[in-house]
Amino acid sequence: MEQVLRVGVREFREDLAQYLDAPTPVAVTRHGQTVGYFVPARGRPDEQESLALRQAVEQLEALLAERGISEEEVEHEFRAERRRN
Repeated sequence: MEQVLRVGVREFREDLAQYLDAPTPVAVTRHGQTVGYFVPARGRPDEQESLALRQAVEQLEALLAERGISEEEVEHEFRAERRRN
C-alpha cells in the first residue's frame, strides 16, 4: 500500500511542481488538520485502473442510494465539517 505524504498547505503551494510529479498521494494540512488530498495521476490510466475507478464509483453510488443519501447532502455535510475545523 502506498504511503500518504503529509505537507502543510503553504509547503504544498510553494512546491506544487514537485507534488505534481509525486509517486504517492499527498495529504494537505492546515494547522495539523487534513484539508484535502492530492492524488497524482501518472499519465492516462490503463484499462485496469479505469475499470477499478468505475467500480469504485458504482459502489459509492449504490451505497448512497441504499442509504437514501444524495450527493448534495454529502457535499453539504463535507462543507459544514470543513467550516467546523
